[in-house]
Amino acid sequence: MEAGLRDGRRDRLSPAPPIDPDTAPERRRAFIRAHTRLWAPPHVPEIVLHLADEATDLWEKTEEELGALGVPPPFWAFAWAGGQALARYLLDHPGTVAGQSVHDFASGSGLVAIAAAKAGARSVIASEIDSFAVAAIGLNAAVNATPITVHFGDLLSGPVPDVDVLLAGDVFYEQPMGKAVLAWLDRSRAAGTDVLVGDPGRSYLPRERLEPVAEYSVEVTRALEDSEIKRTTVWRLKPPLRRPR
Repeated sequence: MEAGLRDGRRDRLSPAPPIDPDTAPERRRAFIRAHTRLWAPPHVPEIVLHLADEATDLWEKTEEELGALGVPPPFWAFAWAGGQALARYLLDHPGTVAGQSVHDFASGSGLVAIAAAKAGARSVIASEIDSFAVAAIGLNAAVNATPITVHFGDLLSGPVPDVDVLLAGDVFYEQPMGKAVLAWLDRSRAAGTDVLVGDPGRSYLPRERLEPVAEYSVEVTRALEDSEIKRTTVWRLKPPLRRPR
């Protein structure tokens, strides 16, 4: 997520652990329904999602709902450029995932996972560390009539998913996370998984490790990005130079 959503609130925030998704799940779903609306991302009109109009207001409402500061930003409430591009690519090239097992990492709204299911994936898992995202993915999968399994928890220190295709949109926006994600994706690639990344050229994108597959001009929310149209690339992760330990 770009600095526009983080800056100006950093002084109010402190680290917070993931919130147990089994705590009041229906209340979380009700919160999402109340503070978002159903609409289709501009670049992927085949899919509708519960999305928000304004970021900071929703973030504050989330903190009020939980009675705590330091909760994760509402990444799940917006269709980011990398995710839109990756979803578009899967719908336009269904052979990429058709009949395959797929994992959508840091799924957010579930947009990419839903696109994979619509493109004919045999099975789709969407993983997240934000319990509101877990609820949103469930709601969005239901409204799009797509079967998706949602996994809650941090996967980066554990084993890589045993899947054919691993998808990751907009995950290189911070340096520490970018390094950890790349190491994990490298382990997945070394295990034989095809890894696709959607990214509009964020600061910590490891371009030297990626090869471009497709490029799109994606319409995004101006309040969250530095322009209304983001030139966004779908990348394939190259095999690691040496097998990660």
